[in-house]
Amino acid sequence: MREPIGKNEIISGYLELAKPRILSLVLVTTALGFFLGGEGISSGSLLLTLLAGSGLVCAGSSMLNHYLERDSDRLMVRTRNRPLPRGLIPGTNAMLLGIILILGGVFLLCWRVNLLTAFLSLLTAFLYVLVYTPMKKVSWLNTTIGAIPGALPPMGGWAAATGDLAPGAWALFLILFAWQHPHFYSIAWMFRDDYKRAGFKMLPVVYPDGKSMFRQINIFALLLIPVSLLPTILGISGWIYFWGAIVLGTAMLWKGLVFSHSKTIPDARRLLRASVIYLPVLLFLIIFDASF
Repeated sequence: MREPIGKNEIISGYLELAKPRILSLVLVTTALGFFLGGEGISSGSLLLTLLAGSGLVCAGSSMLNHYLERDSDRLMVRTRNRPLPRGLIPGTNAMLLGIILILGGVFLLCWRVNLLTAFLSLLTAFLYVLVYTPMKKVSWLNTTIGAIPGALPPMGGWAAATGDLAPGAWALFLILFAWQHPHFYSIAWMFRDDYKRAGFKMLPVVYPDGKSMFRQINIFALLLIPVSLLPTILGISGWIYFWGAIVLGTAMLWKGLVFSHSKTIPDARRLLRASVIYLPVLLFLIIFDASF
């Protein structure tokens, strides 16, 4: 007989549905946009409200993503122990809570921040839940489409601080948009058998030889270098960031080229690790340089 599910286990399940890693990235990049757009933190209470609203929308979107992919998750080794596939939490609960969190977050942003920020947050949820999620079963372009909502949070932060979207906000968007391609393609290669089993049209599933995927990795890793220099060109950051961005971008490109040559899982992991290191270091440099 199965043991009763404990209260702590259920709480942990709901936290897992919120995808804490993605939530952390969204909050950090949102705060970055707010800091750079406002040239510092003009209002601590406004920042906290922004993060609360954005966090609610992000958590709700993740829950709806879990709900929509619950059947596919049962087919994949890496996801079959998630809360919905193993029956820890009813799917209806996840769906209803996800909708409530999104609506609550958008309302909070509209009420206490501004309409533009609320719109960008709602657009992020719409693209992630209703465009990217179903597109994973339709086209390999899902990764590029999914990179759009993944790159919108700093624009929301910028809009919260300034009320508009200046070129600096678009520079942050482009950096995150380009970065996500080598990051997620390395994951797609590592788990391509899982994705195939679940019917996801990831690029290495549609084109198993990997040539198209490696081309995408190298194109976006190369594009990331000039795009990451835009904050200095636009006067947001200085030369410390500029040279740091070149070093980091070159390292990412090198890891992508090595992976493209070897096509091995260990090199896919190395590229993934490089992308995970790249982003926080780049964000630290831009904040550090913009502070002086």
